[in-house]
Amino acid sequence: MSVVGRSWTRLTPAGKVVLPLLIALGVLTLVLLALWVTGIIPAVLAFLITTLTDNIDIVRFVVAVTAVLLFTVPTAFIIIFLEMKVIALINLRIGPNRTGPWGTLSSMVHGFKVLAKEDFTPTGADVPVFTLAPVVVYLGAVMSFLVLPFAPGLVGLDLNIGLLYFFAIGGLTVVGLMMAGWSSFNKYSLLGGLRSAAQIVSYEIPLTLSVVGVIMLSGTLSLNQIVANQAGWFWDWYVFQQPLAFVIFFIAATAEGNRTPFDLTEADSEIVAGFATEYSGMRFGFFFFAEYVGVFILSALTTALFFGGWNAPIDANRILELLNLLPPSGQIDLGSLGLGLLFAIALVPPILILLLALPFWMLRSDWSFVKSLVVGFLLFNVLAMAAVGIWAAINFEAVIGLFWFFAKTYFFVVLFVWMRGTLPRVRIDQLMGFAWKWLLPASVINLFVTAIAILGARVIRGELTL
Repeated sequence: MSVVGRSWTRLTPAGKVVLPLLIALGVLTLVLLALWVTGIIPAVLAFLITTLTDNIDIVRFVVAVTAVLLFTVPTAFIIIFLEMKVIALINLRIGPNRTGPWGTLSSMVHGFKVLAKEDFTPTGADVPVFTLAPVVVYLGAVMSFLVLPFAPGLVGLDLNIGLLYFFAIGGLTVVGLMMAGWSSFNKYSLLGGLRSAAQIVSYEIPLTLSVVGVIMLSGTLSLNQIVANQAGWFWDWYVFQQPLAFVIFFIAATAEGNRTPFDLTEADSEIVAGFATEYSGMRFGFFFFAEYVGVFILSALTTALFFGGWNAPIDANRILELLNLLPPSGQIDLGSLGLGLLFAIALVPPILILLLALPFWMLRSDWSFVKSLVVGFLLFNVLAMAAVGIWAAINFEAVIGLFWFFAKTYFFVVLFVWMRGTLPRVRIDQLMGFAWKWLLPASVINLFVTAIAILGARVIRGELTL
């Protein structure tokens, strides 16, 4: 046996992993240095930068789509956890409290459970259509994210017809549900698919008509501009100018999202599970991920159209200006502190941790000093993050915008969950009759009243003569 062979056999298992990695890293470093010296890497980088700059719109679109796909999965997990917890509280139960801190990881476990289940295709099913149906439903939900404005400058695609795009892409849902019902070769699935088509098409009309009043007031189809037009105080929000439109929109959005009391497409007491009867595994998971993502999207759209989007309910800048308390503009130059910055980083955190730990150690005789230090360390981190958050909110408009947008959106998410735990499911004839006999006439009346009010206001201001 050679010297190299003997040395290799004497290595520990960890060494047999680390040594080849170090050798590969060294070789890679030498290759990269050679490529840099010969000018190959600079030329490739220059070509890539030029290509990306020339196609910046495509790059922005790809980045936005990637961010949206990464955002949808945790959003679904959060809403699933909220639903389990809120419904448990409504039923005077504790809810999930075992997996993770306060049960926060239980929804992730449910997701992995669905992923691990057998993916079964029934005999007689139209396999390509059966397979594509959940993808169509999920993509319909995900692609709607692209035009939602989360904060100033934080929007995937600021289309001047963003609202039209939203409703057009939302129509893919009914196509996917019909595909699932038709291809499953099951009468209950077919009934669920037909119900979904009838329900979504019926409620799409009042849903669309209800926002026409908002479009008339704002003069644009851009969701970004609609939100910007509601800046100022809370009475500038369109919900106070279009209260009937908001009521119609919210009811129709509940039906569009297949949420209680309008979840007739999967009525388990009547048609087993509707369109999803024959689905299992991850294909089943795609349908219900899409439903929970849809809850967030409908809540976000309600926030953007009627509740000011990222705008705060009060004009804080106006109040601070009146009180002469406007924060100083410009960024903090930490480099100007010199060596004092190094001393502050080294000394301030330990001193603050000790100061926060001392009260617990002195007041709790059963606590050791180490336990008090741990609590002080956690409190210091909370205070530090709060300070960074306040600083970011003062210096970056997008941060405070994100806070208000998510606060309003999750208010409506909790409202959807509350409705599920409270309201009974309606009958299919009641569902259809309510859309055609009540919501549609009310949305048309709201449209004409809004048009008359706008014309009247223009006449009063002298912009229009009769």
